[in-house]
Amino acid sequence: MRLANKVAIITGAAGGMGKSDALLFAKEGAKVAITDLQEDKLREVVREIVESGGEAIALKHNVASEEDWVRVVDETVAKFGKVDILVNNAGVSNATPFMDLTVEGWEKTMSINVTSIFLGQKYVIPHMIEAGGGSIINISSIAGLTGGSGAGPYTASKGAVRMLTKATAVDFAKYNIRANSIHPGYIETPMTVDLFKDEKMNQWFLSQTPLPRLGKPKDIANGVLFLASDESSYITGVELPIDGGYSAK
Repeated sequence: MRLANKVAIITGAAGGMGKSDALLFAKEGAKVAITDLQEDKLREVVREIVESGGEAIALKHNVASEEDWVRVVDETVAKFGKVDILVNNAGVSNATPFMDLTVEGWEKTMSINVTSIFLGQKYVIPHMIEAGGGSIINISSIAGLTGGSGAGPYTASKGAVRMLTKATAVDFAKYNIRANSIHPGYIETPMTVDLFKDEKMNQWFLSQTPLPRLGKPKDIANGVLFLASDESSYITGVELPIDGGYSAK
């Protein structure tokens, strides 16, 4: 198994990409601490993992809260003894037109999409240093690679994730800690399901993607697994688009 004896924290794991990450990680031998605000859905994911022979705990978590991060990391270490992998998956979208955007809306997007990653790294990295290394995977977006109309705060936040990841990779490589970002394209998740229900919008998204389909959460999970595993032990500071070719255009 590719993650045998590894311990992972995965945020935003009640559904979508985070859930897919958690299920795949557990299948590959990792012990997983999954976090979200949706406790009932989290418990269902844990039940699925345990029934399949894996180990997992569910932790209610506001990723923008420093207090919550301290608790999540402490409880994970208390339960499993260490943290080898951090997957910062939780995030929100914000398509408010720029001139309609409020400071409150801007700061909410930044706190959930960027401050959460700063906090997660701040409290996990000391445990990774103690353990002799680790892997951090931060979920950005194709919006973190190129600008797009009508999504200013989201694009800005995902660009910040990309560059924070690179800085982390440089700063902590000496401790054998790797940090990489993943940039999903148009992925079918609970956050995008209503958008893709509109046939005209669905066709537009497909027209922007060279491969003739939308992405699935498992497509992202496979990339996250690779970057979490020792197979990528000499890869750090990279941005991995998983976007059906969108960013190749």
